[in-house]
Amino acid sequence: MPIRKAVIPAAGLGTRFLPATKAQPKEMLPVVDKPAIQYVVEEAVRAGLDDILIITGRGKRSIEDHFDQSVELEVFLEAKGKDEDVREMRAIGDLADIYYVRQKEPRGLGHAVSMAERHVGGEPFAVLLGDDIIVDPLLEEMIAVHEREGRSVLALMEVNRSEISSYGAVASEPVGPNLVKIADIVEKPSPEEAPSNLAVIGRYVLTPEIFDALRTTEPGYGGEIQLTDAIRSLVDTQAVYGYVFEGIRYDIGKKIDYLRATVELAAEREDLSAEFREFLAEFVVRKKLV
Repeated sequence: MPIRKAVIPAAGLGTRFLPATKAQPKEMLPVVDKPAIQYVVEEAVRAGLDDILIITGRGKRSIEDHFDQSVELEVFLEAKGKDEDVREMRAIGDLADIYYVRQKEPRGLGHAVSMAERHVGGEPFAVLLGDDIIVDPLLEEMIAVHEREGRSVLALMEVNRSEISSYGAVASEPVGPNLVKIADIVEKPSPEEAPSNLAVIGRYVLTPEIFDALRTTEPGYGGEIQLTDAIRSLVDTQAVYGYVFEGIRYDIGKKIDYLRATVELAAEREDLSAEFREFLAEFVVRKKLV
């Protein structure tokens, strides 16, 4: 079946970005002038997925408000003659058909994904983590692999072995350009125990069998139900592929990635590029960074 639906887990507490996330979701942190999660929704839409379920939690209501129409704001902007702003605000509400379900307690990514079963039904679907910004067409490539192979596809990225304990790490064998077949997955291993430095990052294309696997997955690392543990059980019954991504990824939950995203995306903006690049060049000279 073609991929039609996307699931965006966005129920995490965002503790790595306190105190900024004490009263607002980390997914709503602005990157230039858009909240991080809007980049993720736009990525899903570019890949042809306009049926989106966002898994939220306590204190995440602003996500729903952001993707809703704001009649009062539009009327105010129209009265001010700001027609371009009105069109932009309406476009946010029209991006996709967006639905919500609340994860009542933080029980892990696997548990969050399991809550999408009723919405997804018996179809394959994509999972995009709400605090990962990827500007390259990674999801389209993963969907193409799924359409060819009919199996689950994980996004993988080479990281320094010293960083692998922050990710799921895979053992795999190459089967094509940027494509591997996964033999094993270990959640957040120590560098010494990691099967490789290929890390699972925040994009998945999953077959509906993942829900059966999640039902029998016991709490793992951190006492939470890990999505990687459920995928590991799939490996025993069907092929699971990994697409090795070599592009640019920003983990907005990490302060340095948040700063990178803000600088690099602003430097590419047509309306900001010239002035912002001039500032960066002056800043580098003034601070004697080269």
